[in-house]
This record gives sequence, structure tokens and C-alpha cells, in this order.
Amino acid sequence: MNIPDSLKYTKDHEWVKIEGNTATVGITDFAQGELGDIVYVDITSVGQEIAEHEIFGTVEAVKTVSDLYMPVSGKVIELNPALDAAPEKVNEDPYGEGWMIKIEVKSGVEGLLSAAQYKELIGK
Repeated sequence: MNIPDSLKYTKDHEWVKIEGNTATVGITDFAQGELGDIVYVDITSVGQEIAEHEIFGTVEAVKTVSDLYMPVSGKVIELNPALDAAPEKVNEDPYGEGWMIKIEVKSGVEGLLSAAQYKELIGK
């Protein structure tokens, strides 16, 4: 299982890459594995200010639908357009081509987990 040390994580299984005041967000390798084959990613929150822990979209797998939670407070500034045509990128490359949103960060970064803390959370 891939859990890059360079990223931050949430208890809801999102990963966060912080670059200045911008954060790129997706779901972890663990989460995509638990969900199974992802068939649809529904995110319509671009341009919206969303508080930490609020829902910013959903991901649909063959057998389930799961909410996506904001890892930090901020404004959604970009969606990954590739996921409309190829939602399976989340399964194939969750930390690369399978990213979901970019956020202009307002607050909440201090509450994110390190890779070691996330590994402990999922028992790896």
C-alpha cells in the first residue's frame, strides 16, 4: 500500500498536498482499495467556500457511494477534469492523475495527519 511521506492525511482517508496556500486533494490508496472500482466522481463545489469536514462531493464505486470531506477550510478553485471521462484514474493513480480538487486554503492544516499517523490509523 502506497502512503507517501510527503503528503498529509485525514481520518476520512483524504490526502492533501500543500503548496503555499494551495492544497491538492484526493482519496488515499487505502480508500480507493476499500471502495473498489470507481465508476463516477461527482464534485460540483468549484468556486465554493467549504468548511473543514464538510462534504465537497461524492465518489461512486460499483457497490457503494461515499462522501468526500474537506480536509481543510477553503475555496475550491479547481476540479480534475480528467475524472469526468476516466474516474478509474482514482484507482490507478490516487496520488497523481487521480487527484480530485485544488483548494485555496483558509485554515485547518494543523489538524492533518502525517504519513506515520495515517499508517497507525489504518493499521499498516
